[in-house]
Amino acid sequence: MIYVSRLEHFNAAHKLHNPNWSLAKNKEVFGPCANTNWHGHNYELIVTVKGKPDPDTGFVIDLKKLSTLIRKHIIEKVDHKNLNLDVAFMEDKLASTENLVVEFWKILEPKIAEISQARLHSLKLYETPRNYVEYFGE
Repeated sequence: MIYVSRLEHFNAAHKLHNPNWSLAKNKEVFGPCANTNWHGHNYELIVTVKGKPDPDTGFVIDLKKLSTLIRKHIIEKVDHKNLNLDVAFMEDKLASTENLVVEFWKILEPKIAEISQARLHSLKLYETPRNYVEYFGE
């Protein structure tokens, strides 16, 4: 099995806020990430697919097609947006990196199957250079 990855970048704002909690509890649990006026990140998304190379191309997946797919279905929807207010697939969800990566998976998994025999293996989403989540599906 060969694993192929594509890195994409986007900028977005959010705040971590549980509407069932008081402002004090939100600040206690989420700290500065509960800032009333939002805060932003320069996110890095690594999409990894797995498969066997096509005998005609030698590719597991055409990386140009994968990049186009990621940009169309993910990046265009989240780049320079407020994840809490502007992103339909995050409606009624806490805008944590963990929840965001799960929603990305739900979008990308079937789309990748439409363009390739490769399968989605993992998503790694960096919120900061030192904080990231990795997801392998359910």
